[in-house]
Amino acid sequence: MGAIGIFDSGVGGLTVLRSIAERLPGVPMVYLGDTARVPYGAKSRDTVIRYARACAELLLERDISMLVVACNTASAFALDILREELDVPVLGVIEPGARDAVAATRNQCVGVIGTAGTVRSGAYQHIIRQLVPSMHVVAKACPLFVPLAEEGWTEGPVPLAVAGEYLNDFRESGIDTLVLGCTHYPLLRQVIGETMGKDVALVDSADATSRVVAEVVSSMAPSLVSQDADRRLRFLVTDAPEAFAQVGRRFLGHDIGPVEWVDVV
Repeated sequence: MGAIGIFDSGVGGLTVLRSIAERLPGVPMVYLGDTARVPYGAKSRDTVIRYARACAELLLERDISMLVVACNTASAFALDILREELDVPVLGVIEPGARDAVAATRNQCVGVIGTAGTVRSGAYQHIIRQLVPSMHVVAKACPLFVPLAEEGWTEGPVPLAVAGEYLNDFRESGIDTLVLGCTHYPLLRQVIGETMGKDVALVDSADATSRVVAEVVSSMAPSLVSQDADRRLRFLVTDAPEAFAQVGRRFLGHDIGPVEWVDVV
């Protein structure tokens, strides 16, 4: 069988890859960062769907056995379409995070933060309310968290000030659970948690997704495990491989090795 294919608009999906790799050591993965067209969060639904189809097609050419849409915006807009069109299992990051939020909340009041596209889609709100119709859900876009994570500004007065601007009103909303609805946001977990306070549970959709991926892999075949360590992780980008490798080191905590440039039409 083939590898697990993972795609994101850029580097953020590396938090998903990292979490999957921790749960499934030895399973080969191919990661595609669509860095030529990042960010997806500010683009229209039709454009995101077109980009997602192109990324999926490229990964299928690499003989993948499963596709993980690690981008929250692409999961919101394109997941159902990809599931209909592809012959491999397709998993997204929104439903696992939504389910974990429902399990974590004690007062039925949940907050969601993400990109403008993810929040505008209403995907987290829709799934959470499908699970528990009475759930109160508030959502807010926090776009500056993305460049802060990529620049490595994940602690100190600057990210704390930004988190305060975004989240101070959330502290007054009564939520007891907050979904980190963008794959960049786990890097800012400390400052987000400090801003929200210890009584608010933080839900990492990347971690929730990796758990679902592990369950699906266990039901597929042990032959997904690679005996060739050099081929276990492959990284593809549509632009600027050197910059991706530099920023990716911050997300994974180690050098990521060769990054291959690919063209996606």
